[in-house]
Formats: sequence, C-alpha cells, structure tokens
Amino acid sequence: LCAVACVHGPPSGHLKMDLILWRHAEAESEGDEGEDIARPLTHRGEKQAARMAVWLERQLPDGLRVLASPARRAEQTARALGRKVKLRAELLPGGSPDELLTLAQWPDARSAVLVVGHQPLLGQTAARLLGLQAPDCAIRKGAVWWLRHRRRQGVEETILLAVRSPDFF
Repeated sequence: LCAVACVHGPPSGHLKMDLILWRHAEAESEGDEGEDIARPLTHRGEKQAARMAVWLERQLPDGLRVLASPARRAEQTARALGRKVKLRAELLPGGSPDELLTLAQWPDARSAVLVVGHQPLLGQTAARLLGLQAPDCAIRKGAVWWLRHRRRQGVEETILLAVRSPDFF
C-alpha cells in the first residue's frame, strides 16, 4: 500500500522487523476524571477484539512479543489474542512515539512486536514511520496497522503491509 525508503549506511543483508499496531477495541464512555484507565470494553468491543484476534493468530509469526498499555480496555483487547502480554506504562494515553519505538526496539528487534494501545499515540507512530506530513493517522478502534522495516543493499524501507478493521469480518 505504501512504502517510504531512505538510504542509511553500508549494506546489512536482508534484515526485517514487523511492528503491528493494534488500537484497543470499543470501550465504555469516559466517566469521572481519573477513571479513564479503568474503562472496560463494551460488549461490541469484546466482539471486535475477538474477531481481530482470530485474524491475527493466523498471520502472526513465531517469537512475537506482545506489549500493551495497562489501561483496562487495551489489556482486554490484547488478552483476546490468548498470548503472554507485557503491560507497559509508556503505552498509556499521553505516551510518545519515541517511547513506543524504544520499547519495541524498532527497527532492530529480532522478532515481530505487537503493540496494543491508544490514539493518538499509535497514529502518530504510524505517520512518523511512513514519513507522512500529517502529524498522525486516524486508526479506528479495534483496527490493526502492520508495518515492516527492512534493509536491503544499504536501503532502509518502512512498508505498510496491512490495515485491518474489525468491521470487515
């Protein structure tokens, strides 16, 4: 769908890293101040997370690391996948793309990383990696954006491999 390429340093073989950004599914409306991180998924959100988890499970590579915001709605979304999840405060609302990319070890991790989190953080990260002029991309609730970084013959590229919405299952 989209690729951004730039030249960096000497050739380093055929290396790649996948970063999968999964926005939490639909959650209950905000309540009182301070309750944002405790908001659970709605019944519809639980279904969205389950549908996306089924699709992801068929696609995900071995050795995948799953990182999620400790906000209840993000944790519930991640747990729908049925894999070990590491909760990281850096992924809470208000986090930065730099923190997310450091946690994921982008672009040098030896395995794929799935990050379950929030807007605008995920959209800001996607926009940066794709070299977009807009400060962020709108990522729908429950949707997945799958990015790949690869190095071939001294050229580094970030490619958007897939965008999936739970509304199209």
